[in-house]
Amino acid sequence: MLQTFLPLFMMTFFICLFIVMMQFLWKYVDELVGKGLGIGLVSELFFYAALSLVPLALPLAILLASLMTFGNLGEHVELTAIKSSGISLLTVMKPLAWLVTAIAIGLFFFQDYVVPQSQVKMWTLLFSMRQKSPTLDIPVGTMYSQIPGYNLYVKNKDEATNTLYGLLIYDVSSGGTSYPRIVTADSGSLSMTTDKQHLLLNLYSGNWYEEMRSGSGAGTLKGELYRRETFHDKEIVVPYDATFTRMDDDAMRQQYVGKNIKELQQTIDSVRVHIDSVGSVLSTELHSARVCGVPLWRPEMIDSDFVYVPVAAVTSAPPHKLDTLLASMSSPMRRSITNQALVTARSMRNECEFRGYVINDDNFVVRRHQIEMHKKFTLSLACLIFFLIGAPLGAIIRKGGLGTPIVVSVILYVIYYVIDNTGYKLARDGRWPVWEGVWLSSAVLLPLGVYLTHKAVNDSAVFNPDTYVNWFKRLIGSSRVRKLEVKDVIINDVDNATAITMVQALYTNAASFVAKHETPPTPARYFTAGDDSNDCETLSNEVDAVVEYLANSRDRMVLGKAMDYPVMRSTGMGCPVANRHAATALMIFLPVSIPLWLWGRYHHRLIMSDARKVITVSRQMLSILTGSYSRDKEYVEQ
Repeated sequence: MLQTFLPLFMMTFFICLFIVMMQFLWKYVDELVGKGLGIGLVSELFFYAALSLVPLALPLAILLASLMTFGNLGEHVELTAIKSSGISLLTVMKPLAWLVTAIAIGLFFFQDYVVPQSQVKMWTLLFSMRQKSPTLDIPVGTMYSQIPGYNLYVKNKDEATNTLYGLLIYDVSSGGTSYPRIVTADSGSLSMTTDKQHLLLNLYSGNWYEEMRSGSGAGTLKGELYRRETFHDKEIVVPYDATFTRMDDDAMRQQYVGKNIKELQQTIDSVRVHIDSVGSVLSTELHSARVCGVPLWRPEMIDSDFVYVPVAAVTSAPPHKLDTLLASMSSPMRRSITNQALVTARSMRNECEFRGYVINDDNFVVRRHQIEMHKKFTLSLACLIFFLIGAPLGAIIRKGGLGTPIVVSVILYVIYYVIDNTGYKLARDGRWPVWEGVWLSSAVLLPLGVYLTHKAVNDSAVFNPDTYVNWFKRLIGSSRVRKLEVKDVIINDVDNATAITMVQALYTNAASFVAKHETPPTPARYFTAGDDSNDCETLSNEVDAVVEYLANSRDRMVLGKAMDYPVMRSTGMGCPVANRHAATALMIFLPVSIPLWLWGRYHHRLIMSDARKVITVSRQMLSILTGSYSRDKEYVEQ
């Protein structure tokens, strides 16, 4: 099993890693193209990105490899041979389970030691590339805006001499404080200074247009000023940093992506201490705040700790009411007191909102660090979960190669990604506890893996469409047709007297069944009487026994008539719930009981039709066995 699994695992791992690398490239390709980055820098970025994306590619690779491994075994009937020799599916899965467990443990330590360092290098390099200026590749016939503060239009360009023709330049480097300067030139050239810090623009036969705002102080000219300059040749120096400067790694190491579990836990504890200190300070200020100049609490030293004790209520003799006091004041004084109270309340509200924003930011930092810490465990567990899904699923599907396994793997991984991303966002935004959001995908897929393993061990037909078709036919009451053929070798011949006795007994029992259950069940009888299903089951077994015995007949007419026996429906007549108390409660609940009762009446009618057909076919079979069969009589009966 290991020799079969390991080559497939290595192949699928590099395929999955290539897929996630392409996703990374498509996401950040706009920030890398057109900046003149060397192949060494791009290769270094891809190397660190590949290390960071290993935890995402590994579970998908295990899922695909396990599907292909057990799918190939099932497709080539090797899995059937293994089971027939007495080896269970769990025994076959055991060596791969130990291997996947070792891979999951290795992935955990890889995420704790290697991934933080690779992500620091990757993000530092990516942010440095973002800040690098693009290379100067002036297009023809369109506006070029990659030079900061300048928009450049070129009508034509000579690639051999690097000469630009029909230039139109909009200089907006001064911002929105003045009008843009417009420069036109018949031709020109663009070059870089030796220190790669400035652009040198040489222009020939052009004009300089500039509209300036006049000053407003004393001695200045009134109105708008306009400047126009005609030049034969002109040089313009533009600040432009074309060098690549790598950022320092220390800033990214302080982020959650650059920390291992120990550092993440330390950061979480320190931020929580800060949150508690802010809450303690706010609580102290609220306790010490005065109401109408009177303190409500006073601090006391109890057991070496300050404890706030409520101050006794201040009373006045005679007691005064606030409305009475305000009414006795003048209007300006009342307005002054009201404004002072509003200013105090608004100031306190703004201060509390500001501190609330600080606490919310700190809580967000705590959640991001907790998510990163939990992901180190969930991604490792995902390897085991995907193996529990892929191995039994491959044994059930029994399709190897890259076709069906890839389709199934992609569907399952998309489901996993959607669930995991949903839980991540709910945890990040604080709508759910962090552990619930991060572990949501594992909680959903782990029962699926256990279920598929149970079905595969028991050889259940999970993906057999005939199973679900037959179940649906039984649900809607669809009838099935019997198929009998003349056997080439018959060990036990049909005895005519025994056949007549069995058919006669079947005829009598079917007639008794119809007479007993002719009347459709009432709701009370349907939900409380459960013996009818037993009678139906007995009659169905008797019909099958008669058909099985007559199937050994050499008479084609007997075989043809035996195929006319219906396949009895064994459900629909009895109580839908075995427990009598639960059935009574279900009968009282009308929105559910009425559809169930109508469904039962429908199946009762179908079962009665089958029973009557058993009577008719039995009568005709007796005629055939006794030699008094008439085709005309059969048409009359039908």
